Amino acid sequence: MELYLDSANLPEIENAFKLGFLTGLTTTPTFMHREGINDVDGVILKLSKIVPILQIEALGRTADEIISEAHRQNDLGLDKNKTVYKIPISLEGAKACYMLRKEGYLVNLHLIYTIQQAFIAMQAGATYICPLVGRLQDQGHDALGLVEQCVNAVNKYNYPSKIMFSSVRNPEHVKNALNIGCHTITVPWKVLQLLPQNNFTSLGTQQFFEDTKLMTTKVKDIYRAQNSTISKNATINEALVKMTLSKLGAITILEDNGSLYGIFTDGDLRRLVEKEGDSVLGKPLTYLPSKQPVTIDSNAYLIESSQLFKQYKIDTLVVTENGKPVGMLDIQDLL
Repeated sequence: MELYLDSANLPEIENAFKLGFLTGLTTTPTFMHREGINDVDGVILKLSKIVPILQIEALGRTADEIISEAHRQNDLGLDKNKTVYKIPISLEGAKACYMLRKEGYLVNLHLIYTIQQAFIAMQAGATYICPLVGRLQDQGHDALGLVEQCVNAVNKYNYPSKIMFSSVRNPEHVKNALNIGCHTITVPWKVLQLLPQNNFTSLGTQQFFEDTKLMTTKVKDIYRAQNSTISKNATINEALVKMTLSKLGAITILEDNGSLYGIFTDGDLRRLVEKEGDSVLGKPLTYLPSKQPVTIDSNAYLIESSQLFKQYKIDTLVVTENGKPVGMLDIQDLL
């Protein structure tokens, strides 16, 4: 099934066609008016250089006027093998379609609301026949039933026309078009962007990224070194201030020679204050019970840190290099 973008907004058109797989662009005078476009011919020429196939309006009250307008636009420098002229369905429109098709032009007879209109478009040899699903549903009609009738008629009677599912409002419409067997569909940019999205896909993709990070990233690439150590001779209050500044929930306590003495966490602080009151804040860190931290070498991969977090049911690891503490790794750093 062909996939067209339905738009006249130049920035979103440029973004959409960088995808590479769109069949072409459909646009309307209403879209151009909405975008404040004054130089219609100039915009059409610009778009023809951006998109593989461009569908534009050829308006006229009579078949001669419609044909004349298609010729005029083609003479601007368009390639008639890559340009589809959209014509509202009517007897004059169908006549113009028939004549233009004999000249080798591509034609979309659109604004189709009934199977009878679609039948006339098929007889006139329209390249595309375009029922407006969203508009029909807004009026309470069975739009999907109409589209299915059109597809069945083309297939049953071997018409060369393609049924284009248009006036798309949501991803469900795209699903409908696929299930019905439409030959082509044109969708707005906001709907196109939603088509590949799914919460389960997002969760699975995120898991892949996280697992890859664990296996390929080393601790030294992400650990935090700022204000993560303090002398054992400092007070508990000084440790608390340093923890706050470092935005870490723990701090590594060092011996005078810089080797590892222990660790102090915000959990330790809460338990200590609950037991002894805030007077304990002025006491030295040596007042605390000895508590050896779990360490990890900075050259270890994050998968090892993940295993340690799970094994010891902790949130913080002390990072070491050559046996000396250099920083901390928080479990949130793995996310």
